[in-house]
Amino acid sequence: MIERIRNIGPGALVTAAFIGPGTVTACTLAGVNFGYALLWALLFATLATIVLQEMAARLGVVTQRGLGETLAQLLKRSIWRWPLIVLVGLALYLGNAAYEAGNLSGAALGIAAIAGESEAVFAASIVTIALLASVLLLAGTYKLVERVLLALVAIMAASFVATFAIVRPDLGGMATGLLVPSIPDGALLTVIALIGTTVVPYNLFLHSSAVRNKWSGPEDLTAVRADTAIAIGMGGLIAILIASTAAASLFAAGMSAESAGDLARQFEPLFGSGAKYVLGVGLFAAGLTSAITAPLATGYAMTEILQFAGGQRSWAFRLISLSVILIGAALSLTGIRPIEIIVTAQFANGLLLPIIAAFLLYVVNQKAVLGRYANGKIANVLGAGVLLIATGLGVRLIVAAFS
Repeated sequence: MIERIRNIGPGALVTAAFIGPGTVTACTLAGVNFGYALLWALLFATLATIVLQEMAARLGVVTQRGLGETLAQLLKRSIWRWPLIVLVGLALYLGNAAYEAGNLSGAALGIAAIAGESEAVFAASIVTIALLASVLLLAGTYKLVERVLLALVAIMAASFVATFAIVRPDLGGMATGLLVPSIPDGALLTVIALIGTTVVPYNLFLHSSAVRNKWSGPEDLTAVRADTAIAIGMGGLIAILIASTAAASLFAAGMSAESAGDLARQFEPLFGSGAKYVLGVGLFAAGLTSAITAPLATGYAMTEILQFAGGQRSWAFRLISLSVILIGAALSLTGIRPIEIIVTAQFANGLLLPIIAAFLLYVVNQKAVLGRYANGKIANVLGAGVLLIATGLGVRLIVAAFS
C-alpha cells in the first residue's frame, strides 16, 4: 500500500483538474436543488472516468506517445485527417477556454467569499489568478506543478470531509441516491453538468501525455492502473461528499445557492462564522488547480495533434497554454455571473464527452498501435457503455430543448 501511495502522480493531475470550482458548484447545486437524488450520476461519472482514463494512461505508457500524437499518426493517410483534426482541435481549444473561464471565476469567487463580493475584487482576483497560473506553467517543471496541485487538492478535500462528518447526512438517502438512478423534473441539465465536471475530455489528453514523465513502458502498467484508480476514486468520493453535505445542510433547510455566501452556508454547522474562509480557501484551491491543468492539457493536445516538437518547453506549447488562460480571463471579465459561467462550462464538457470518448475508443482498439495491450472485450463493453449513456443524455437534452 505504501508503494502504491508513493506511485500516485499523474492520476492526481486528473483529480486536481476535475475537482475544480465546477465540481464544487455543480455538486452543491445538485444537493441544494435535488437532495440525494443525483448521487448516482456522480458514482457513474467516477467509474466512467476511471475506465476512460485507464485507457488513456495505458496508451501513453505503452506507446510513450500522447493521445493527440497517436490520433495524428493514425489519420496521417486518411482523407478525413484535417476535418477530424480541426473538429477535435477546435472542440478542445474552445471548450477548454470556456472551462478555463469557469476555473478562474471559481477561484475568484473563493477570494470574493473572504474579501467581499464586489466587481472590483472579482476583476482583480481574475487578473491575479491568471498571472499566477501563467507563472506556474512557464517557470515550473512537471514535478513542481504536480506538488502544487497535490497540496491544493488536499486542502480543499479536508474542508469537505470535515464538514460531511459533522453534518451527518442521511445514509439511507445517500444509498438510495447512489444506487437508484432517477432524473427529477428539471434535473437533466444538472445530471449532464455533473458528468461533464467529472469526466473531463481534456484529461484524456493530459493523462496520456503525463504518464510518460513518470513511467517508461508496459512493465509499469500495474502502477499506472493503481495510480488512476486510487487518485480518481478519491476525487469521486470528494464530489459525492460535497453533494451530500449540501443536501443535508441546505436542501434540508429549504435554502438556495446563488452566490459565494450561499455556497458557504453548508460549512456553518462546523465552522460557524468562519465558513466563508473555508469556502474561500476551497474554491481558490480548486480554481487554481484546474486553471493550471486546463491550459496544460490543451498545450499537450494541440502540439501533439499539430505535431509540433519540443514538448512542454516549446514556444508552441507555451503560446497555446497562455492563450487559453488569456481567453478564459477575458470571458470571466464579461460580467456574467460566476456561477452561470461555471455551470455552463461543465454542461459544455458533458456534450463534448461523447466525441472525445469515441476517438479514444477507436485508438485503443488499434492492435497496430498497442499490440497485446489493445482493448479486450471487457474494456470495450465498459467504454461503449460510458459512450452510450453520455450520448443518450445529450440527445435527450437536445430533444427536450426542441420540444
